[in-house]
Amino acid sequence: MKIAILDKATLGEDIDLSAIRALGETYEHQGTSPEEMTEHIGDADVIVVNKIKCNESTLENAKNLKLICVAATGYDNVDLEYCKSKGIGLCNVPGYSTDSVAQVTVAMAMNLATHIPEYTRFVSSGRYTMGGVANCLVPVFHEMSAMKWGVVGGGGIGTKVAEIARAIGCDVVVCRRKQEGDFPLADIDTLCRECDIISLHVPLSEKTRNLINRERIESMKQGAILVNTARGAVCDEKAVAEAARMGKIMFGCDVYSVEPFGKEHPFNEIMNLDNVCLSPHMAWGAFESRMRCVKIISDNIRCYFEGAAQNRIV
Repeated sequence: MKIAILDKATLGEDIDLSAIRALGETYEHQGTSPEEMTEHIGDADVIVVNKIKCNESTLENAKNLKLICVAATGYDNVDLEYCKSKGIGLCNVPGYSTDSVAQVTVAMAMNLATHIPEYTRFVSSGRYTMGGVANCLVPVFHEMSAMKWGVVGGGGIGTKVAEIARAIGCDVVVCRRKQEGDFPLADIDTLCRECDIISLHVPLSEKTRNLINRERIESMKQGAILVNTARGAVCDEKAVAEAARMGKIMFGCDVYSVEPFGKEHPFNEIMNLDNVCLSPHMAWGAFESRMRCVKIISDNIRCYFEGAAQNRIV
């Protein structure tokens, strides 16, 4: 078996890939541009990708390809219909990053709610030392136990965030398709209108694209905290940037419609604001999470060629 890992850099240099290497002849590429796809895939039976687009234009010369393994839970970068038409299997890695993403989501919300960077900067700038006062209480912050947290998406990550939010005292509501779990439900418009904190945990689809649009942002409370660790295009990024710049919302984000986003992206105008916390799509990537991901990918490959249907999408 021949396996090509096409964007190894996204997994981190500290991760042991021996579980995948043990399955066959493995070719590893730090990254792969669309123009390099044919060369890097070669005659591989399996490709491992993270964010690389897999569609007719990038796979048309992959004559030996039998399986795509996405090193992620989401697989919106893969053309499912094309894979079905060519008999190419697809496996994802569900659930591996739940704790990691939930941790970063809550950390972002707490960071924004408590204004930690501003207080840290007050000390590191020397103003605390020179001020002659034992404390500083500006900007004003509030206890999270006084806040209502709306979780959009009731899958594993959303549920974990809801559990943590409840543990720190928040009143929690969840927007989800099914009546499941022990959290009260709210539709998206009610949640946007009533919650102090809103976190997004839904896959990208035509139904969720621009789910957080200009009208829903305008309906939010003044100073509401919006955290997106789902997919960038779940939000109208231009509308979010305008709202953050005007001080309507506080905004935390780890995901973007284009990654990395370019100089023309609206978030360039807000990245240095005190009410904004942007991170480089790292929420999924705790060490334990990445090791878990690699182990599950190796299991997916082995099971696929043994005829078992583990994490099969196609």
